[in-house]
Amino acid sequence: MTFKEQILEGIPDNLPKAKAYDASINHAPKRKEILSAEEKKLALRNALRYFDKKHHAELLPEFKNELETYGRIYMYRLRPDYKMYARPIEEYPAKSKQAAAIMLMIQNNLDYAVAQHPHELITYGGNGGVFSNWAQYRLTMKYLAEMNDEQTLVMYSGHPMGLFPSHKDAPRVVVTNGMMIPNYSKPDDWEKFNALGVTQYGQMTAGSYMYIGPQGIVHGTTITVLNGFRKIKKEPKGNLFVTSGLGGMSGAQPKAGNIAGCITVCAEVNPKITQVRFDQGWIDEKITDLDELVARVNKAKEEKETISIAYLGNVVDVWEKFDQENIHIDLGSDQTSLHNPWAGGYYPVGISFEEANEMMANNPKLFKEKVQETLRRHAAAINKHTAKGTYFFDYGNAFLLEASRAGADIMAENGIDFKYPSYVQDIMGPMCFDYGFGPFRWVCASGKPEDLEKTDAIACKVLEEIKKNSPEEIQQQMADNIQWIKGAQENKLVVGSQARILYADAEGRMKIAQAFNDAIAKGEIGYVVLGRDHHDVSGTDSPYRETSNIYDGSRFTADMAIHNVIGDSFRGATWVSIHNGGGVGWGEVINGGFGMVLDGSIEASKRLNAMLFWDVNNGISRRSWARNPGAEFAIKRAMEVEPNLKVTLPNHVDDALLN
Repeated sequence: MTFKEQILEGIPDNLPKAKAYDASINHAPKRKEILSAEEKKLALRNALRYFDKKHHAELLPEFKNELETYGRIYMYRLRPDYKMYARPIEEYPAKSKQAAAIMLMIQNNLDYAVAQHPHELITYGGNGGVFSNWAQYRLTMKYLAEMNDEQTLVMYSGHPMGLFPSHKDAPRVVVTNGMMIPNYSKPDDWEKFNALGVTQYGQMTAGSYMYIGPQGIVHGTTITVLNGFRKIKKEPKGNLFVTSGLGGMSGAQPKAGNIAGCITVCAEVNPKITQVRFDQGWIDEKITDLDELVARVNKAKEEKETISIAYLGNVVDVWEKFDQENIHIDLGSDQTSLHNPWAGGYYPVGISFEEANEMMANNPKLFKEKVQETLRRHAAAINKHTAKGTYFFDYGNAFLLEASRAGADIMAENGIDFKYPSYVQDIMGPMCFDYGFGPFRWVCASGKPEDLEKTDAIACKVLEEIKKNSPEEIQQQMADNIQWIKGAQENKLVVGSQARILYADAEGRMKIAQAFNDAIAKGEIGYVVLGRDHHDVSGTDSPYRETSNIYDGSRFTADMAIHNVIGDSFRGATWVSIHNGGGVGWGEVINGGFGMVLDGSIEASKRLNAMLFWDVNNGISRRSWARNPGAEFAIKRAMEVEPNLKVTLPNHVDDALLN
């Protein structure tokens, strides 16, 4: 069968042969035993409902074995035989070009070069799933191939509920992931209901089909590192940034360190993912011995090198060794998947990777104890370095939150706040999000590198024109973004689809998108898919990350994210998504995203202007109401530009009056 025929087949009438387990692939760890005997029967019933009754007797023992062996039913047998990657849009069997673009984005999320655990349909973060099983993938792709522009596909946490009548201006797909009743949103609830096959963790851009590989966070990480050094009034050159995690999003850190111009040491316990990042050129050197690491860092400091070094081992050992050897760390952070601490997001020190995986599955209670013991050691080592002048920030991965729950010495003297700020609280919030700057993305649906090169040039020209008349308050942001886009090609950021990320405000996003649409209309480039990271100005309510610099008491509310996705859906998004979970964990955040297909039409021009303006200014207005100075400046400026915008502004109270 051809690729198109396999897509249109959906769930085959004749089952494919069972597939051997491929040990060469980076697989998800076994999930812990959590279902009762009756719940296991329910999980099997739930899985078998995707198949004709004639297949149940054959599939039952296979699915039962998967559930017992891996803690989930992935339906490996249904994994397609064709290569998984983002094909040019014309290669997809589709009645709707918008649907074809979504198929492209789904396949990019599952590309072996992009996905963390591709056979388990997990894109990044240890549990960020596009789907829960391969039947869902096959059925979704078939629906997308069949749909027309008068239909909307409804996705319930990976499950394609079906095609419903709508209209051409409605979203083609509406996605929800993990939307739980609040009292059922604890970590073990995810384990249970995911094992039952009734919900999933979409992370941020995994379950919304907008992940573009580690590039997706490189720009934000570069800005964070640059501004981190600016904060401590140091040049990056010859100075040291220490962190950990080389998986999906965290894999961007060493590349960002190189772009910023510092020495980066990034620890990672997984040998497979470390090798992948080395092979992809995202790290310069790989070291497995601590003494060798010490010598190499000292040499890099002496020669003021720009270099990224992966240490294959536990980051706690690095922090402790550098303290013993008196190696000064200028910037420190952590980007392990601590939103998922008990299922592979963070590994105990002093135990091999293989032993830890075995303990995680077979003795989860002991594994949790070891993780919390490691967090206490980790925090203690960081405290020793910060006493010597290291600037440490939480990278929004729930490190401080989980360390506090483990009883680590991580709380401020008031017993309420953490000793260390979130990077959003201290850097990205006041410097970027409050002014409307966030991770705008685009993907060239033609799959042509030359189209990406043309879009880079278009975006650069637009930004340089905007910068001429930009107020002083955002000149630094504009300069950083222009420098980024000019270096995008030489930094070889593409992994998977021909995609780019660029921090831009509403004006920048709208003008760049309009320039793309004009170029498509002229036949200069093919279709372009717009999107963003959920980690943005408006998309996410997350009290320990995206909204950590909200101080009016509302940071634990989620109105902004919900309004964001509702507003995007009727202003022209091609697809919208809303998730429970994301970077800091299940039950800790609500986040929303979108995708928009540009086809060169007048209708696309109307949609992009209506939607992108709202998508940014919704968040700025909320931040302004919280009395954030940058946001107050930005929303007043937006109201001057758009007469139909009228936002409630805060009146400030004199502190002396309250005292």
